[in-house]
Amino acid sequence: MTQRAQERLSIGRLLSQHGKTAIITGGAMGIGKGIADRFAEAEANVVIVDLNQEEAQKAVDAVVKAGGKAVAAGCDVSDESTVKATVKKAITAFGRVDVLVNNAGIYPFAPALQMLVAEWDRIQAVNLRGLFLFSREFANQVIRQGGGGVIVNIGSIDSLHPSAVGLAAYDASKGGVLMFTKNFALEVAPYGIRVNMIAPEGIVTEGVQKGLTGLTPEQMKAMKEQFLARVPLGRWGMPDDIATVALFLASPAASYMTGSYMVVDGGRLLT
Repeated sequence: MTQRAQERLSIGRLLSQHGKTAIITGGAMGIGKGIADRFAEAEANVVIVDLNQEEAQKAVDAVVKAGGKAVAAGCDVSDESTVKATVKKAITAFGRVDVLVNNAGIYPFAPALQMLVAEWDRIQAVNLRGLFLFSREFANQVIRQGGGGVIVNIGSIDSLHPSAVGLAAYDASKGGVLMFTKNFALEVAPYGIRVNMIAPEGIVTEGVQKGLTGLTPEQMKAMKEQFLARVPLGRWGMPDDIATVALFLASPAASYMTGSYMVVDGGRLLT
């Protein structure tokens, strides 16, 4: 068995993304925006992908104002043609792609007993098919570039264990994210592409708030109190708690990790 020599980098260079191009889906707000901001701070060229082109551009403007490099791409991640166009846009803007963070997702709170087929299909299309489409297009482009590259998938603790009744469709999609991560990691390892997943929970984002709109204020308050009571660290997570882990997984500091997942939940799964 042959082994590639791994360059020993200084601490200062380990997390640097200087000269690399990172595509962040769902990057206009919440966890995605936190990830985009951190990658820009690490000197990556950032492609902020979002269904809402206007919001994506606002996120890009903030990155540029802070001295970073970024472009916006309006994209429905479940649509094959626009996914292909988005990867091409990244190449046109920056010449190559190096990192993909599959963050785009929806979080509807709806019991399966009352769920319409169209709603089920939309959840799977955004949370799972979109992740597959971007992973495929990104990986094929990286292979054309000569190999290397990193994919970071944003799953959930629901990839591992259900967190609440009413999330059967969401849990099905996020369980799929975990198994896709593992199998795709096997498939692309010969090309030097690493694929890992983050399993967050309890992160304060706009998307989570929208997903709870079907609850009454009393139900929402009770759910939040019950949740925090089961978080050993005693606080809600913030987008930057996920962003810093994504940066680690995309960096040489995680060069011997693939097909793995990292739980970032304040200890929630311990209870």
